[in-house]
Amino acid sequence: MRLIGLVSVLALLWSAQATADVRDRDDVKAYIAELSSEHGFSATELKRMFAAVEIRDDIIEKISRPAERVWTWGRYKSHLVDPARVAAGIEFGREHKATLERAHAEYGVAPEVVLAILGIETRFGRITGSYGVVEALTTLGFAYPPRAKFFKKELTEFLILAREEGKDPLSLQGSYAGAMGYGQFIPSSYRHYSVDFDGDGLRDIWSNPVDAIGSIANYFARHRWSGELPPAVPVTVKADHSLSFDTGLNLDQTVAELQANGMVLPADSQLAGDRKARIYQVEGADGVEHWLALHDFYVITRYNRSHLYALAVHHLAQDIKAQL
Repeated sequence: MRLIGLVSVLALLWSAQATADVRDRDDVKAYIAELSSEHGFSATELKRMFAAVEIRDDIIEKISRPAERVWTWGRYKSHLVDPARVAAGIEFGREHKATLERAHAEYGVAPEVVLAILGIETRFGRITGSYGVVEALTTLGFAYPPRAKFFKKELTEFLILAREEGKDPLSLQGSYAGAMGYGQFIPSSYRHYSVDFDGDGLRDIWSNPVDAIGSIANYFARHRWSGELPPAVPVTVKADHSLSFDTGLNLDQTVAELQANGMVLPADSQLAGDRKARIYQVEGADGVEHWLALHDFYVITRYNRSHLYALAVHHLAQDIKAQL
């Protein structure tokens, strides 16, 4: 059995052991006690909240088979970099031109990059998720062993966030992984990187596009976006190359090292040989493609840890920029 399938089966078996009432689980009881002790939450209110929550097998199934693991680049690109999304990005970009330009000036992140994130994540705020965030994070934190620790931490971050922002946690919706708002920030990212970009005293990326634009730009700036070079460059490889390809994300070689092993840069390239980089081989709609990933490509993967995602952001940004 493939690893992904095994993980999915194990997670579903785990969730099947859940009792009808989440509050009866020993691990949930311990979690409630921990939140009460360490963060001052009311145990009574937490029990009331968990009474409205169920462990959902459909959430576990979705997170066990993300598109980044099973789709080719050609399919992934056609799904996310489509004419309708580009057109919507141009419209949204013109409507919020002043805000995007201010974000560029303050954070150094170009409008098309912010627009690409908004387009891929939520089609510019049109599709922000229909799952209760508490239910999604509870399911993954208590019934998905491969990443339970991470999602339980995000549940804590979410409950603190809801308290900070004066929100009813049960009223907030997002993705099946607990990501929220225009830019689909997970709770810890919301707390650490969202900004009040319109100065109204609130950090509202659920419904405020101005705050969402500023928050995405701030996220990239805090992760050291440079804007100096394109995130990725198309390259070719020699027939007798000795390059190796995988889906890792770290830039662990230099341009010169890759060239020595058979990578060929575009004729007009002026990339310095000591630039840190990584090469990817992907299956496009018209055959195999090779892409050289540079610093800002790595920064995009801090938003979503997938080389396909970063390639899609790069392509959508360029398509929007060409017509904006």
